[in-house]
Amino acid sequence: MADSKQVEAKAERTAARLAKRIGAFSKEHGGAEGQVAYLGERGARIVLVGEDGGWGDLVAPSVEIARKAVEKSGITAHESFDGEFAAKVRTGPYEWTRMAGIQVGGPSNG
Repeated sequence: MADSKQVEAKAERTAARLAKRIGAFSKEHGGAEGQVAYLGERGARIVLVGEDGGWGDLVAPSVEIARKAVEKSGITAHESFDGEFAAKVRTGPYEWTRMAGIQVGGPSNG
C-alpha cells in the first residue's frame, strides 16, 4: 500500500498535468474560465470556456485535484455554470443537431 507522501506526490503530478492542459486550452482560446463539477465516484469535471466561446472539459480523479489544477493554471474559477459565464459558450451546428436529435422528432444523428 502506498504511503501518504506517494499518494500526495501522484495527486500533485496529476494536478500539474491537468493545469498544463488547461493552460494550453486557455492559450488556444484567448483566455479561459472554468468550473469544477462533482461527478461522484468518477471524480470531477473541469468545464472550460474560452474567451472566443469555445468550450471543452477535462475529468480529474477528485474534486480536490480538479480545484488544484484550476488554481495552478491561473484561470478564473466559477462556483456554478450559469449567468454570464454560461452565456459565453458558443455552439455550432453539430451541437444543435445533437441536442435536437435527443428530442422526439428531432433530426437523426446516426
